[in-house]
Amino acid sequence: ISADDQVVVEMHLSGGDRFDGPEGRISIEAVGRKLNGVPLLIDRAHEGNENRALAIAYGHKPIVPPKKNRKHPWKCNKKLYKRRNMVERLFRRIKAFRRICTRYEKTDVMFTAFIQFAFVTLWLR
Repeated sequence: ISADDQVVVEMHLSGGDRFDGPEGRISIEAVGRKLNGVPLLIDRAHEGNENRALAIAYGHKPIVPPKKNRKHPWKCNKKLYKRRNMVERLFRRIKAFRRICTRYEKTDVMFTAFIQFAFVTLWLR
């Protein structure tokens, strides 16, 4: 996959008081079997047993290094995991849009619309 092949498959808003693990499961369930067999690049914050089991149940191979304190760590494809930075770069690019970075919008609907507008703008470049 080249940098030009990036496509946003799923996004949703969550409250600032929500933890990463449950939100990751919402994203995994939303994608479901649509991209069956595609490796799922997961951040360490989402590396819990539940998220990994859900990804496997939907036919994805979770690519996430185990936390250092795991009793039974698994092997991780580090070369593939390095591609996760594409997600971080996407966040950096959408935060260049001032309305998104400062969150001027009061409603979730309008904020989500501006995020989608940013995605389309970036895709058309």
